[in-house]
Amino acid sequence: MSVAIRVENLSKKYVLQHQINRRSRYVALRDVLTQKVASVFKAKSDSDGRQEDFWALHDVSLAIEQGEAVGIIGRNGAGKSTLLKILSRITEPTLGRIEIEGRVASLLEVGTGFHPELTGRENIYLNGAILGMQRAEIRKKFDEIVAFAEVEKFLDTPVKHFSSGMYMRLAFAVAAHLESEILIVDEVLAVGDTQFQKRCLGKMQQATERDGRTLLFVSHNMQAVRQMCQRAILLKQGRVVRDGEPHAVISTYLGQGGEEKAEAQAVIELVDYSRPSPPEGGRFERLSFRDGQGRPALQVNLNDTLDVEVAFQIYQPIKQINVAMAVVHSEGLRVFSEAYCDQHALPDLMPGYYTLRFHVPMRFFKLESYFLVLAMSGDGRPCDHIDGLLMPEIVNENSNLQMENHRWGVLRIPVTWDEIKPDDLRVQTGETPL
Repeated sequence: MSVAIRVENLSKKYVLQHQINRRSRYVALRDVLTQKVASVFKAKSDSDGRQEDFWALHDVSLAIEQGEAVGIIGRNGAGKSTLLKILSRITEPTLGRIEIEGRVASLLEVGTGFHPELTGRENIYLNGAILGMQRAEIRKKFDEIVAFAEVEKFLDTPVKHFSSGMYMRLAFAVAAHLESEILIVDEVLAVGDTQFQKRCLGKMQQATERDGRTLLFVSHNMQAVRQMCQRAILLKQGRVVRDGEPHAVISTYLGQGGEEKAEAQAVIELVDYSRPSPPEGGRFERLSFRDGQGRPALQVNLNDTLDVEVAFQIYQPIKQINVAMAVVHSEGLRVFSEAYCDQHALPDLMPGYYTLRFHVPMRFFKLESYFLVLAMSGDGRPCDHIDGLLMPEIVNENSNLQMENHRWGVLRIPVTWDEIKPDDLRVQTGETPL
């Protein structure tokens, strides 16, 4: 398969300007005149701290094949939008080179390429012309674009009067329906309502799977990246940190640093861990993850059991101590919860240090990222609560990664499948397939 986009040693530098007197709320005319006069007597390279080089991208290299759907993820400021702007030829790189085979349709912000004084109808033709399409080609897709965007009533209204949602719907409809080989979409779908977001995701999936178009998709919605893309690229501080299967790349991203922090995930100190409210009467102090063989677990196999040990301290006598746990999917969906009281009578505890273990079968989990929540209560009131504890990465050597990326839901149920075999009854009666 041919390469649609090739990026080699790409870097982009911006020069940041800093104001020396940060306490000044405004700059007076006399200050400007004074600085201009002073600058005459200063060398141009004078290091006064007013300028700083910022590399939004640094030595990025990648190749994207034709028809491939690639998700680009990372924190704000990681360089995602800068990369897309360079690929869309909106801005020039400082170093490196790019090669693009085919026409590019990009949607980097609401209404990219629209003229506010023109109507929706006129902007459809304008965008098509920018993409190098003939008027007959645009007319062929026109009704489909308008129906998808749901702006029929406002089609002859200047788009400056559109709401942000209407603007985005029309802009996406134009970019997705016009005949371009490469579709570049930044995080703009968040402007639309939930139903329209689903339609957009379906349209992009159709564009790659049925029409063979190349897709670059930037999003903070990890479920959308899993659903849409066969590959994900993680950017951090302008560099490519990880490139590969979406579930593995997303796990690194959600781990907030991946490999460099992986050693700390098997044992987590909780004394100074962030809490929604201060502990009262008792607090969690340490959390340990171990596999079924008792080894510290940075990864846990799908067919194994995750053993969780919680160490906590009680400050004062408390009656009916209860500890609860819950699992939350990386998309924020609550998966399930269990409590000590589900299987044991609630004890009365004196001040001291205690440990509690519970065991979680992993066969119900998908190969995605989950977070653990811990809560402690006693005397009928909350004692301590901690959430956002990233669980070990779930692995399965026998799993089909392509299937994992398109699996629905947040859990798996271990359904038993019998082997496919001939239908003996139909074979005996001599029936043949149609």
